[in-house]
Formats: sequence, structure tokens, C-alpha cells
Amino acid sequence: MERDLSRVSSFRDLDVWKKSMELSVDIYNITQSFPSTELYGLTSQLRRAAVSVASNIAEGSGRSSTKEVLQFLNIANGSLAEIETLLD
Repeated sequence: MERDLSRVSSFRDLDVWKKSMELSVDIYNITQSFPSTELYGLTSQLRRAAVSVASNIAEGSGRSSTKEVLQFLNIANGSLAEIETLLD
């Protein structure tokens, strides 16, 4: 099953990608106040997970099959669950 991308010329047009970029900025801002002892632990993990969300949405949008797109969206969703867990 192929995707109809007639309304989307780039992943940058996707609201979900825009919101994931906002999430990344928010996570970076939040983690700036974390203790320096967490720089290579919680801070790094949160930042990498946040960037992973947007990155996987972008990468998936460049794939040609629905199955591949869904795989990358599932990875992005997993990163969101990771962020939620780390913030808890």
C-alpha cells in the first residue's frame, strides 16, 4: 500500500513533526536546570530520546511503503514513552 503525499511536500509540513521539534526544545530547556552530575545520565538520555522522536518521524516520511512509515512512527512513539518514564 503506497502513501498519498499530495498534500505533504516535506516532513516539515507535518504537524506531528513540528510538535516533536517543540518537545525537543522544551526538553533541552528543562534539562538545563538539571544537576551537572546528571549531564551524562538523565539529561543525555532525555535529550537523545526527544531528538529521536522528530528524527524518526522525518526518516519515516522519506520511506516509500506504509509498512516502513509505520515502523518509524512506532519507534518515535517508543521514544515518547521513554521520555514520559524518564520525566516520572
